[in-house]
Amino acid sequence: MRYHIDTIPVWDAAKLDGECLLCALERKTELGEAERYLGASVMEPDVRIRVNDRGFCRRHHAMLFTMSNRLGHALMLESHTIEVREKLGKIRGELEKAGKALQASGLGDRLNGKNKAATAVILKQAENVRNMAGSCVMCDTIDENMRRYLHTFFHLYKGDADFRKRFAESKGVCLPHLGQLLETAAEELSPKELGEFTLMLTELEQRNMDRIQEDISWFIKKFDYRFENEGWKNSKDAVERTANKMRGWCVGKEPIPEE
Repeated sequence: MRYHIDTIPVWDAAKLDGECLLCALERKTELGEAERYLGASVMEPDVRIRVNDRGFCRRHHAMLFTMSNRLGHALMLESHTIEVREKLGKIRGELEKAGKALQASGLGDRLNGKNKAATAVILKQAENVRNMAGSCVMCDTIDENMRRYLHTFFHLYKGDADFRKRFAESKGVCLPHLGQLLETAAEELSPKELGEFTLMLTELEQRNMDRIQEDISWFIKKFDYRFENEGWKNSKDAVERTANKMRGWCVGKEPIPEE
């Protein structure tokens, strides 16, 4: 089949023979976005507007902090903080009105529902604060890219026999991406294709979960004096690989090779 700008990264990730090709794509996207936000794009108006509005989650603040560009990080924090203060000013106004209403409430207010209305305002503003504190422009972009890669995955799966064979013989995917694959498969595949894919994927995941279980169990046994003279087999990095299989890549060796 003809390869294009979206199919090449998916094929490249499949050739890595890692624990999850989608984790490799996700991590590559994440690193690229971090470099972009700390690079020249930090001064681009459209980028600053998105950063000001959405900010970064804790994970991505921690990531940006380690990338040796404190000034770039500070510039984004400053403008985001200005916008957050403006939003909080509006929230504060609503909370003050609700607080004063509750503070001055009497028996009649408890009976006629005014207290419930004021409490509802406080809960609504609490939700607004949570949403504001939980948004992340990098997470948004990564999610958008991963939706495109999932679509491309099935484009390849349906049209490229070599890709289909390679994936069926791979180490499978992590649990979070297993769920995403199944959800996307239901949208992308015909009923017959969906049935065949589901059976293949469940067998693939079971085979590789058995492999992971064997490795982590042997790793533990190596701390028993009875097995201290036995070889490590394939278990030296079993802790990292097991954690990454359970929750997506998070520890150990990067899922993409160093360039």
